[in-house]
Amino acid sequence: MKITIAAVLATFIAVTSPSSVWAQSTPAAASAPGAEHPDEIVRMRQKVAAANREYDREVAAAKKVFDQKKAVAAKKRDAAIEAAHQGVSG
Repeated sequence: MKITIAAVLATFIAVTSPSSVWAQSTPAAASAPGAEHPDEIVRMRQKVAAANREYDREVAAAKKVFDQKKAVAAKKRDAAIEAAHQGVSG
């Protein structure tokens, strides 16, 4: 019974304690925009995320151009199909 009470009390304290006790604290300078994080792994992940954002931006731009060219080609195809249909029925 004493062990159960101790376990419940420890769990309650752990849950209600401030999260800053459990989380890794970040220095104020590192949270400023443009400042490098002191942790090498975090910097690596930030660089990977930046590279992924740049890639996504370039893919979106290429996709926009592709969609525009595809629409132009579809109009030409539709016009040719319409002309072919007119030739058969006319």
